[in-house]
Amino acid sequence: MKTLRSAALAAGVLIALSPLTSAQAAGPSAAGRPQPSYQWELKPTGSASQFRGLAAVSKDVAWVAGSAGQVLRTVDGGASWQNVSPAGAEALQFRDVEAFDAQRAVILAIGPGEDSRVYRTTDGGRSWAESFRNTDPNAFYDCLDFNDQRHGLALSDPVDGRFRIAATADGGKSWQIQPSAGMPAALPGEFAFAASGTCLVAGPGRTAWFATGGGDRPRVFRTIDGGRTWKVTDSPMASGAAAGIFSLAFRGPLFGVAVGGDFEKPTEAVKAASVTYDGGRSWQLVPADKAPKGYRSGSAFVPGTLASVIAVGPSGSDYSVDGGRSWTQFSDGSFDSVECAGHGPKAACWASGAKGAVARLAVQR
Repeated sequence: MKTLRSAALAAGVLIALSPLTSAQAAGPSAAGRPQPSYQWELKPTGSASQFRGLAAVSKDVAWVAGSAGQVLRTVDGGASWQNVSPAGAEALQFRDVEAFDAQRAVILAIGPGEDSRVYRTTDGGRSWAESFRNTDPNAFYDCLDFNDQRHGLALSDPVDGRFRIAATADGGKSWQIQPSAGMPAALPGEFAFAASGTCLVAGPGRTAWFATGGGDRPRVFRTIDGGRTWKVTDSPMASGAAAGIFSLAFRGPLFGVAVGGDFEKPTEAVKAASVTYDGGRSWQLVPADKAPKGYRSGSAFVPGTLASVIAVGPSGSDYSVDGGRSWTQFSDGSFDSVECAGHGPKAACWASGAKGAVARLAVQR
């Protein structure tokens, strides 16, 4: 896996983590207008953890969660970071964090059996309450997301042949395992990837989607009733033991993007992205010559735009201005996760990854 340039980490300066210049990365859009030039502005954390869990709240506020049970928070745009890790969590692997603001956040630790846990804070990480601990040795939770500040879902790999869903209706204070009858049967070898906290995403109302891989074909599951019942659709993306869909991003109930590929072939762009216009009922494959330039583990829509999307992975970052139908690489820096949030001047996109790497997106128009 590639790492970020050490000099840039030390200086925390604005750089384009790529041999591409701004002029090369930018170009005319489909409408003939110049496209924006994207760059990552590194925000040194002083940590060596791998941060696959990322929650963007605004330009100023972000949370990251990762290996060795570490959770960090910034409230000043990454100029400084506070270690707000739960006490006694050093052996846990945090892979997802969802934050409502600078004070309230929910984090997910992954792993088999009791390694899968959920913690919740309402005081900026000064204290944490464990709100869920998995007791089924066959369950392995991968990711979670919230529709709003009350309703959320957490996804486990198949148990007794079906993916398992835990749901909360009180902001993560308590979780209830949903009946398996509403979940379609899993395929042999099928599972979800705990790569960036975006294997499951929640939409408006009680809609949600989760994506899979590992089997003979990846699939996307969707619910409109808060996780009680699900429908499933095959995806045309890469398949195999190390391949599938690693990340979903939706703009509203219908318009979505999936990215992934084969993590054992990080620079191979074949079958690495697809798009949907009907809420995940069908998916169209992005041709290899227009796809992200390799396996991608995270994706997010850019605030204030209708169809601009960012995708990140170990071999670089790409952007799309047409809703994922075509992509342009703008960085070769390694990130696992990307998330965007906020409105107007407070809007921002953040990325996180290995060796404590965190960055915020700078857009030059």
